[in-house]
Amino acid sequence: MTDRRHILEALTGLLLALFISTLASTVVSTALPRMLADLHGSPTQYTWVVTATLLAATAATPIWGKLADLYDKKRLIQAATVVFVAGSIAAGLAQNGGQLIAARALQGIGVGGLQSLVQIAIGAMIPPRERGKYAGYLSSVTAVSTIGGPLLGGFIVDTSWLGWRWCFFIGVPFAVAALVLLQLTLRLPVVRRTNVRIDYAGAGLLTAGVSLLLIWISFVDDAFAWASWQTAALAGGALVLLGLAAWVETRAAEPVVPPRVLRRRTTALAILGSLAAGTAMFGAAVFLSQYFQVSRGHTPTEAGLLTIPMMAGILVSSIVAGRLISRRGRIKPYLVTGAISLTAGFALLGLVDEATSLPLIGAAMVLIGTGVGMTLQNFVLVVQNAVPLADIGAASATVSFFRSLGGTIGVTVLGAVLARQVAAHTAEGLPAPAAYGQSTGTIFAISAGVALLGVLAAVLMPSVSLRTSLDKPDTRTAAAAAGS
Repeated sequence: MTDRRHILEALTGLLLALFISTLASTVVSTALPRMLADLHGSPTQYTWVVTATLLAATAATPIWGKLADLYDKKRLIQAATVVFVAGSIAAGLAQNGGQLIAARALQGIGVGGLQSLVQIAIGAMIPPRERGKYAGYLSSVTAVSTIGGPLLGGFIVDTSWLGWRWCFFIGVPFAVAALVLLQLTLRLPVVRRTNVRIDYAGAGLLTAGVSLLLIWISFVDDAFAWASWQTAALAGGALVLLGLAAWVETRAAEPVVPPRVLRRRTTALAILGSLAAGTAMFGAAVFLSQYFQVSRGHTPTEAGLLTIPMMAGILVSSIVAGRLISRRGRIKPYLVTGAISLTAGFALLGLVDEATSLPLIGAAMVLIGTGVGMTLQNFVLVVQNAVPLADIGAASATVSFFRSLGGTIGVTVLGAVLARQVAAHTAEGLPAPAAYGQSTGTIFAISAGVALLGVLAAVLMPSVSLRTSLDKPDTRTAAAAAGS
């Protein structure tokens, strides 16, 4: 599929699917205080309403990627959309915190499929050199849904005739529209690998290990002490499961995280950068919205409006960088610039407290948005450029997996640190707004340290030229020889 009109038609449905999947992860951020209050949820459940979706998406992403190498990608995108709709309806109907978390996990399985499969579909129909033009569309949609999500969530919560349940219901009609558009417009080449095996054991062990680790992080030093049998059971169990997962991955015929992909320098560095970008994207959206409400006393709608500078940064930088990358075929300079901007933005936010000027916070958000817009999609593009068409599913899913994992761990760890800091400052006699403001500065300073990993990855990234064909030249030559 090379005709620009046909590509744009197919992109309409793909971008709509990407929009609803990303929106699901951020629309709840401004609604969480009201949501958990109505459901009588605990502070720990507050974090897990977000984490459940991210963790399920992380676990499902590589499996969807393997399925994309085996089955019709279009049907898989539609299947992931149906799973997403089921999870959204279940979340909107939840009657307590536990039901909401379970429904969000189901929703996350669909989210993982949509976010990885959209990338895979685009990789299968647009050459890497041309993909830069369209990367701007992807980043723009991600920007609107990631940062616009809190704004929409705040509006829904503050509108009496809607209520927080519509944070989940609102995505359903868009998902149905995406299903129709995909059916009418998406035509993809079928490149199947007949020897594909899905590594359910590796995916299960990896998910269980990460889950135990995150549960331990959520409760340690609160529900139980660092030196306790609970710590030994949870942390020790997590290490055992992750060790088993690593062992299985080295022996599986088709591992969920392929060692051959990780051994490539370009891919390994892109994964490191994606971890930093994932932490930034989800952490900034979740904790800034809480900061504006709890520490600064703004309404959910106002909190959403205050995050617009970050959305503007993502929107502008992704479009400009995408077009320049397509024109010049070089990607490393934009990755380095974006990673530095991301780190600088978080370093500025590390200075915030309950009285920090809003223009300073706005400037920091622009820097963060610029960094996300220049790195998030482009780390995936780097990997897609380095692998043959038949491996695009596994390679794209691997990068998406680690990006989602970064967001999952980031939200959980930063949420745990935030809760401990707030409790400590409150015990010292600080009022809640001040305690929350100072604690938010601490977690963003930590985020700046994480973002430095992205700078390191971008600087060490080899300088490559994006290819102008869908498949690698050596792969096409080998295929032609085999056919003749």
